[in-house]
Amino acid sequence: DVELTNEVVQKIIGAFALYISGKINKSPNNITISVGNDSRISCGRINAQVVGTLSSCGINVINCSLISTPAMFMTTLEHTLNCDAAVMITASHHPFNKNGLKFFTKSGGLESSEIEKILQLAKQGKSLTCEISGNVYNNNFIDDYSKILRDKILSACGKDKPFSGFKIIVDAGNGAGGFFADKVLKPLGADISGSQFLQPDGNFPNHIPNPENKQAMESICSAVIKNNADFGIIFDTDVDRAGAVDFDGKEINRNTLIALISAILLEEKSGAYIVTDSITSEGLTDFIQSRGGVHYRYRRGYKNVINKAIELNNEGKYCPLAIETSGHAALKENYFLDDGAYLIVRLLIKMAELKKQGKKLNYLIGDLKMPYEEAEIRLNFLCEEFKAYGQMIIEKLKEYAYINKDFIPAKENYEGIRISFAQGSGDGWLLLRLSLHDPIMPINIESNVLGGTKIIAQKLYNFLKDFNYLNISKLQEFIN
Repeated sequence: DVELTNEVVQKIIGAFALYISGKINKSPNNITISVGNDSRISCGRINAQVVGTLSSCGINVINCSLISTPAMFMTTLEHTLNCDAAVMITASHHPFNKNGLKFFTKSGGLESSEIEKILQLAKQGKSLTCEISGNVYNNNFIDDYSKILRDKILSACGKDKPFSGFKIIVDAGNGAGGFFADKVLKPLGADISGSQFLQPDGNFPNHIPNPENKQAMESICSAVIKNNADFGIIFDTDVDRAGAVDFDGKEINRNTLIALISAILLEEKSGAYIVTDSITSEGLTDFIQSRGGVHYRYRRGYKNVINKAIELNNEGKYCPLAIETSGHAALKENYFLDDGAYLIVRLLIKMAELKKQGKKLNYLIGDLKMPYEEAEIRLNFLCEEFKAYGQMIIEKLKEYAYINKDFIPAKENYEGIRISFAQGSGDGWLLLRLSLHDPIMPINIESNVLGGTKIIAQKLYNFLKDFNYLNISKLQEFIN
């Protein structure tokens, strides 16, 4: 159990400083690291510890304070700052009383193996040392980052006020995303009246800043209808994820969001690979293929899909997009950085283009086939060695699927096992997998017919009922 006390933060950051110094082969006083945070209630305290520790290690610090996670990565690339590394203080979509640290270098977010090395150094009490303290500077880099986004839009649209005549509202959920309304949309002519929860408040008094949260999505959908807006935008706390709402109050989220950005990119270059996480729908696969693309359904975890997209490009297979149903989206043209604001910029550019043709964004995804029913059921383990036990269940289900005529296992399973069911047997699919972070086993089910998810769930229940260390009561509740 680790709490981000001042002492723990100091140890982790001291170890991070030591790791970075060795990685880039620079002495402390020649290293510059940027520090930023979202709006969480503990960010002020943790920011002070991070900045103070880095300075005491001899490192020069640029404190950006309230900012988005993607903007923090850009501090390592933007020529005026050109930082060697960046530390972002955020816990993303987690509850208000949580917090965490994200680390970046010029090549992107650190891999899990690098994080493990840093934590081992911290556990051993190792830290970078220097006789001369580093300098500390304050910088409002979110202004520079906003200009980068505005310049992208102006370059594509070719006029000073490309969003004039559009009413676009933003829901920042009191996280770090309020800048997008005031610093990106408004200067480009958009009417942003009706935008909500732009002021940072780490207690998140209105709703959780999370495009996957039902209450949050209902809030922005209602705001779009109430304000007769052309488009609605919702960000998570640190703006590395986004969701959207069409003019009619319908969500552009999960599969529809993936389909929309895929359609835009495949218009620009047919034959492209689109990498997604494992729980995307069959309708999305058909949609991407109909646009001349290749749907590469991979594992959950934004680093997983990003790394797979990079791997495909290195193999000579053009892949412009790595995206999760959670809203994490990374584009090749944007350093494969998962950036919710950049994703929205791409959608808005297309919206402005389509307006000239008398069309709206939903024109691009009018033929996307959506499931009639969908469900996610999360099962708890009743044993400590849950990973091994869960993996054993998955392997047993694979064996069972190959001998059961109703079960049609996917040809390739990169995560857990995905099984399809024909008409009359549920007309859909399920995915059984292990959670990336928690001791649970999620089940995702989709069906094209009324009652199909329960039919599929019952078939899975018949298999799982004999595993004594998996609590399947929630699956039974869903069926009943």
